[in-house]
Amino acid sequence: QVQLVESGGGLVQPGGSLRLSCVASGFTFSSYAMSWFRQAPGKERELVATITKTGGITNYPDSVKGRFTISRDNGRNTVYLQMNSLKPEDTAVYYCKAVSMTTYVYYWGQGTQVTVSS
Repeated sequence: QVQLVESGGGLVQPGGSLRLSCVASGFTFSSYAMSWFRQAPGKERELVATITKTGGITNYPDSVKGRFTISRDNGRNTVYLQMNSLKPEDTAVYYCKAVSMTTYVYYWGQGTQVTVSS
């Protein structure tokens, strides 16, 4: 049974930090590229970070570049998203996604809420 379980969300003040985790099971984690997406109320889901299966390459949109860092530990089947200098506009449900770059099979987690507010 494939599972992606996110954790680490919560309420944080502007300028604060959070680290999200996504633990994978039921598939060969090290063979999948991983991404974090977010979706705010009334908005489309957007990509915030990607990392290749070995962790050698990462990518970010301009909206989070320099503030967010994606990393992975293939030994722990876990991908992380370190979020610093958080802004109210970062408020959203954050999801992790696993994608096979050979079969294009993908899996989603259930999401974790991040709220940035004073």
